Amino acid sequence: MAAYRDITYETGANAVRITINRPEVMNAFRLQTVEELIDAFQKANEERSVNAVVLAGAGDKAFCTGGDQKVHLSEDGLYGPRGTVGIPIEELQTAIRDLRKVSIARVQGFAIGGGNVFATLCDLTIASEKAVFGQVGPKVGSVDPGWGTAFLSRHIGEKRAREVWFLCRRYTAQQAYELGLVNRVVPHDQLDTEVEAWATEINQMSPTAIAIAKRSFNADSENIRGISLLSLN
Repeated sequence: MAAYRDITYETGANAVRITINRPEVMNAFRLQTVEELIDAFQKANEERSVNAVVLAGAGDKAFCTGGDQKVHLSEDGLYGPRGTVGIPIEELQTAIRDLRKVSIARVQGFAIGGGNVFATLCDLTIASEKAVFGQVGPKVGSVDPGWGTAFLSRHIGEKRAREVWFLCRRYTAQQAYELGLVNRVVPHDQLDTEVEAWATEINQMSPTAIAIAKRSFNADSENIRGISLLSLN
């Protein structure tokens, strides 16, 4: 993909940074955004200079608030639906999960709906004290089977995961940390410094060992991939 319109892609000293660049809609994603993210994660997977990939959202308000409900599929005509109904979100989730590098969600604001799933799916999540997590699916008649539900229970326990989905409440960064969804909460103005520090440590590790460790972790929960395909039926 020659150029991106909805995201930015940067290779730094210690990590590739992929940023959803739609702050005017709280970094909600549309079809084009997802296609670009898939391409970016596949590109990052081949980057040999770093061991980490940081997923972020532009601006201060939101990491990602899920799908852009105001953009109808037929109006998002740069890319076709690739023979499927709706956005190929499962392909993006696969690209994040199967990444041979450590994925870090940098959450500075709202991580809601699909954004909450991205934070769940990333290997590590570092949050500003201003971050807010939560689900909206049942409020709008949707659900993310598999990675958004069953995999969430691997992080925070089944009772809590059911609470997140059945009640659609909002959780502060500290609450998310206590649940087990977040690895570290820091003051808002220290978020980038903290993310860079973690990426620096990770970049000192063996890339082969990192890849093998990830495959080992993934193998234990690989059955969830089949559950996620329920969304295609």
